[in-house]
Amino acid sequence: MTRMPVLFVGHGSPMNAIEDNAWSRAWGQMGRDLPRPRAIAMVSAHWETQRATAVSASAAPETIHDFGGFPQALFDVQYRAPGDPALAARIGALLAPDPVVQHPTRGLDHGAWGVLRPMYPDADIPVVQISLDRGRSNRWHYEAGRRLAVLRDEGVLLMGSGDIVHNLRAADFRRPEAPEWAKRFNDTAKALIASGDHDPLIDWQGLGPDAEISINSAEHYLPLLYVLGAQAAGEPVSFFTDDVFAAISMTGIKVG
Repeated sequence: MTRMPVLFVGHGSPMNAIEDNAWSRAWGQMGRDLPRPRAIAMVSAHWETQRATAVSASAAPETIHDFGGFPQALFDVQYRAPGDPALAARIGALLAPDPVVQHPTRGLDHGAWGVLRPMYPDADIPVVQISLDRGRSNRWHYEAGRRLAVLRDEGVLLMGSGDIVHNLRAADFRRPEAPEWAKRFNDTAKALIASGDHDPLIDWQGLGPDAEISINSAEHYLPLLYVLGAQAAGEPVSFFTDDVFAAISMTGIKVG
C-alpha cells in the first residue's frame, strides 16, 4: 500500500468552503493529485477537549455549522462523508495508554468539512476527527502525531486544519494586508519547517513576541504539531498555499 503524505491546511474563513478562490482551487487540486486515501484522520482547530482526547466514532457524522454571521448558503452545506468507527478505535489504541474517548455522536466541524468539501466534493471518503486535548503540553501533541504516523502506511490521510498565524482580534478585514509581525512569524515558521527544525516550533513560546501575538490562543496552531510529528527524518516538505491575509496565515504544508 502506498504511504500517504501528511497535510496541514491553513483553512481561514469558513466561506472558503463554498467560494471559488485561489485557496479552494489549490485544495481541490491537492485532492486530485494525492493517492486516494481509504480514510482521513483530521485534527481540527475547532474541537477542543479537556482531560482526554476524543475521536468521532459515529458511522454517519453530521455537518456541524459552528459559526455565526455568514450567508445562509454556508449553513445549507451538508458534507455527508461517512465515519469510520474502526479507525476511531485504532486511533484510540495508538494513543493508549493515554485516555481516548470514543464519541458516539460527534460530527464534522467546519475546520474539517470546510477544506474537505473542495478537496473531495463527492464526500465519499470516511472521516474521523481527533480533538485537541488542551490539558496536554505542546510536545504531547507533537508526539501524538508521531504515534499516529503508522496510519500513513494503512491508507489513511492524516491532516491538520488550522492556521500558523491566527489572531482575529488583531485582524482588520477592511485592510486585508498582513501586519509585519504576521508575515515575519509565518516566514520564521516556514523556514523552521523547511529545515526540519521542529523543537523551536514545539516550544514556540521561545520564538518571541511575533510568535506570541501570531499564535495567540494556540488552537489553530496545535494541529500543525501533529503534522510535523508524523514527518519521518529527512522526508521532503513543500508549501502548496503560501500567503497571509490580515492576521491569518493560509499557508498549507505537504509532508511526503
